[in-house]
Amino acid sequence: MTADAAPAPRHVDLHAHSTASDGTATPTGAVEAAHRAGVVALALTDHDTLAGVAEAQTAADRLGLRLVPGVELSVHQEGVEVHLLGLHIRDVAGLQGELEAIRYQRRVRAIAMVERLAAAGAPIAFEAVLAASGGGAIGRPHVARALVAAGHVKDQREAFDRYLAFGRPGYVEKARLEIADGIAMIHRAGGLAVIAHPGAEGRRERIEPLVPLGLDGLEVRHPSHTAEDVKRLDALARHFGLIVSGGSDWHGAMQGPRVLGAMRVPETWLEAQDARLAARAA
Repeated sequence: MTADAAPAPRHVDLHAHSTASDGTATPTGAVEAAHRAGVVALALTDHDTLAGVAEAQTAADRLGLRLVPGVELSVHQEGVEVHLLGLHIRDVAGLQGELEAIRYQRRVRAIAMVERLAAAGAPIAFEAVLAASGGGAIGRPHVARALVAAGHVKDQREAFDRYLAFGRPGYVEKARLEIADGIAMIHRAGGLAVIAHPGAEGRRERIEPLVPLGLDGLEVRHPSHTAEDVKRLDALARHFGLIVSGGSDWHGAMQGPRVLGAMRVPETWLEAQDARLAARAA
């Protein structure tokens, strides 16, 4: 590289999961995978928990990688489930305390799913679901893993298709957290509230009512988004003065579109998020 050549662009990944929820890598493993992928910052955004943040921070400090403490909440907007990322969480312990109630609801839901599966002829032990969760927040993927281990299905896809998808015998609806309450929770913890992977549903009529509630941003780059989705979401973010974000939504994949760093999210997006936080503090 010549002396006046531009430095190589640096990339971040602001959406990833670990065994603290439904990922397959430990928080340490997630950070190590991010380091190998060459990203300079990683947001750990486990479902309804920040239990993996402390371990991930230790690994990030060791490797010289920036960790963005985060969480992914399942919330509802006008009866429709939406996923909401909380990024740059400052009061990790405080938000974790609020999320304990949600984690308890997840446990109650999993018990109900186990009961329904038994009635449907696919008995599994709740202890097997707990083991699959590794002590993290319990979700349908953990029930699916228990179904596979019990020999009722050949893989997790079949588990969802036959038993766990909406309308199937083992499906149990989540307790609802309204999106306004989710945004408020994230703000109390000092973070930014970002709609996760809005895709085709990320249209003006859905986004505009959330701006007065304090919505901070939109996840623009995500493996599920088409080029048209990206263009539309970027335009909406600019129109409403929202920050943009992006990430692989990594759950442990070693190949394919959801590997860490695959979305090539520029570091400048992270810098814009930092600037929004600084402006709010001022």
